[in-house]
Amino acid sequence: MPCWFHDRMCRFWKLLSAWGPVLICMGAIFLASGDTQSKQHSSRLLEPFLRWIWPTVSQDQIVTAILLARKVAHMTEYGILALLYWRGFRLSLNPATPVSGIYLRSLAVVVLYAASDEYHQTFVPDRYGSVVDVLIDTTGAAIGLGLLLLWRNWANRNPNIPVGSEGSE
Repeated sequence: MPCWFHDRMCRFWKLLSAWGPVLICMGAIFLASGDTQSKQHSSRLLEPFLRWIWPTVSQDQIVTAILLARKVAHMTEYGILALLYWRGFRLSLNPATPVSGIYLRSLAVVVLYAASDEYHQTFVPDRYGSVVDVLIDTTGAAIGLGLLLLWRNWANRNPNIPVGSEGSE
């Protein structure tokens, strides 16, 4: 096998391993945002559970709990997306790139994706785009990256915890 072919395949697999998870996560978010029945799906799953653990719960409390659960889910999925972007940038950029730059790039790209996702929802029947949801998604991304930063700082102070190939920073 020619050397140039092997080098290109290695670069391709490195690129795919860095960015494939990001694309899968983005695709899952995109598909979920196009679900016209998403509120009904959440209600169908959560309402019986809430009534089982709390039999005296009122309908207003159920509606509030479902809304809260949906917003926490948004924060979680965008937190995961931010971590995947951080990983993709970390694996793709020059190792000399400051870690703070990787955090900021990850957050910026996730904010843009959250805004585009909300814009996409304006074209879906029974859905609407919301600036508040962009802020919720951004908060989830910031929390995810903040937790990563805290973990990396803690791990750098504990030499038995592997942080990555770059060692302490």
